[in-house]
Formats: sequence, structure tokens, C-alpha cells
Amino acid sequence: MIGGRLKQARLAAGFSMEQLAQQVNLSRNMIKKYEHDESMPRSDTMSKMAQALNVRIDYFFRPMNAGLDTIKYRTCSNTPQRLLKAIKADIEEQIERWFELKDLWPNLPIGNYQKPALKVDFIDSMVQIEDVADDLRVHWDLGLAAIHNLIDVLEQQGIGVIITSVDADNQFDGLVGTIEGHPFIVVSDQWPGDRQRFTLAHELGHLIMDGVLCSTIDEELACNRFAGAFLLPRSEVHKQLGKNRKKLELQELYMLKQEYGLSMQGCIYRAADLQIITDSHRQQLRRLFKQMDWRKKEPGHAYPNEQTHLFKQLVYRALAESMITESKAAELLGISVTKFYRARKLESMCGAAG
Repeated sequence: MIGGRLKQARLAAGFSMEQLAQQVNLSRNMIKKYEHDESMPRSDTMSKMAQALNVRIDYFFRPMNAGLDTIKYRTCSNTPQRLLKAIKADIEEQIERWFELKDLWPNLPIGNYQKPALKVDFIDSMVQIEDVADDLRVHWDLGLAAIHNLIDVLEQQGIGVIITSVDADNQFDGLVGTIEGHPFIVVSDQWPGDRQRFTLAHELGHLIMDGVLCSTIDEELACNRFAGAFLLPRSEVHKQLGKNRKKLELQELYMLKQEYGLSMQGCIYRAADLQIITDSHRQQLRRLFKQMDWRKKEPGHAYPNEQTHLFKQLVYRALAESMITESKAAELLGISVTKFYRARKLESMCGAAG
């Protein structure tokens, strides 16, 4: 039966039962019966529902295996439950495809996450978080230079990354969770790249500092400090800005953003956290950003969005090694066989080149 899958797709699309019923010219009660497996839709009805929910028909018949073990949200306080349900459904569907792909491989060619043994084993001050961020960079052989592809770094360390396209209306940043003991981070594609990167680093902070953070320290503030320190290490801040400044120029902040992928506002907080500028100057800059309406959209070129390629690469590798068919590859990628065939043959790229 298809009930669980239909409900998951409906929630991911952000539809109520009534809204889906209107899309396919059915009653709400009939949608409810389908979801409770009290009735089975005809093939033409199933086709209409698949089109309305932007899924393939075979999606309804895939077994439901995955379930979220633990999950921590970082959202605006007024995020509606409807939106959280849509995001959760989208995450679960993507995770299920990950595990379906994983089951195809005798040994999946990616590593398992191992929590690093860092020098600081108990954090009771914000200053120590700077040491934790530096230590993690050393542990992962990242050096102190800018990290240009944060998702790639996380995936190499066995941390799954999921990008959700659910229209969150600026009410969702990201979350961290586990499934069958495997950690994953979810980030929205609705934000510019610098905000995505801050979210990824923030959620990484939850993983790294889990169980070692003093109860008197606010965990969200601690993860914010970690995110800034991991993306823009203190030694690099001192190198770029000096150790004591009366004021900062906007161009300095903009160039730091473009190099390190941390927002201009994030760079301001880094300077204030490290006492390079006074809190009074930080507040002055904060008021300027508010006055210029730069708090959500900063001036100049936006930092590029982060992308994840690992899942797609593994699908194509499985296809090349005859582990799956074209149809199965298309199903895993959530696209039609026709669209997959064109992508496989690089037709769209050839067209663009011509």
C-alpha cells in the first residue's frame, strides 16, 4: 500500500489533505483513506497525485525504512509546525534514498564519522571555543586558509549533508541529526552561500561540542562562536585586521567575506569577539546594516551557494559499474528517465557549448 509514502510526499510539498484533494479533484476524505491504506487509488488518480506532488509514480511504492533518531532544529521561534513537518518529510525522503544507495554497495566508498579527540575535553568559556575550532582544523588537516568547499570537507569526514528546497519563507536555517548512528546536517537552499556556510559550521559545532559544553554556556551562542572561529580562525583575523582597531572599513569586511565565505556581519562579530574592536563600534556597524537594509541581503556580489555532489557521483558510479539500471539511477536522483538520459549524455552542456 502507498499510504505512508503519499503522506510523506504531501507533507514535503507543504500541502494539507484539503489542498491536495483540490489539486486532484478528490475529496479530503478520499485522500485520508489513501493515506490510512483504507483504499487504493486508480492509476490515473495516482498519476495526478504524483504530478501535483512533483514525484515519480514509483516513489509511492518504495519501502519506508528510514526514520530520524535525533534531531536539533535551529529555526525562528515562530516557525509553524506545518513547515517543520514539510522539512522533516523532505529530509526523511532524501535520507531513504541515501540508505537505498548505501545498501547497493558491499563497501560504500565513503568514510564513517569519528568524533575527533580534541585537546579541550570540557568547555567552560567562550575563549576555549577558539581552541576547539583551531584544533579541529589541525585534526582534519585543513590548515588555516579559507575553506572553499565546506560541504566537501564534511562529507569527507563522514558527515552527511542534505540540502532542502522546501520553501521556508526565511524561517529555517538548518538542523543536525542522526540516523542509525550516522550524523547528518541539513541546510536550506533558500539562503546565500555565506549564510549556508555559517549554518553548516554552526550545526557542526553541535556535533563537535556535544557532551563537553558547560551547562552555564548557551549552546546556540557557543555554536555561533564555533562557526565563526572555524570559518575564519583568530590567527587569520589578526593577520587581516590587526589586533586593535578603532574602526573597520566596509570594504575590508566585504573582502574578508569573499575570501572566507563568512558574512560581513559575521566578520564584525569575529572582530568584536576577539576584542579587535569595541562593542560600541560593533553596535554602530550593526545599526548601519539595519539602516541600509543589509541584514538579510548584504551589499555587493553574493557568496556562491554550497553544493553537494557526493550522492550524485555515487549514483553514476554505481551505474558505470553495472550495479543499477538507468531507471533505478533516475529514481534515486528523483528525475524522469528521459531527463536522466539527457544528463548522462551531457546533452544540455553540449547545447550550451554550441
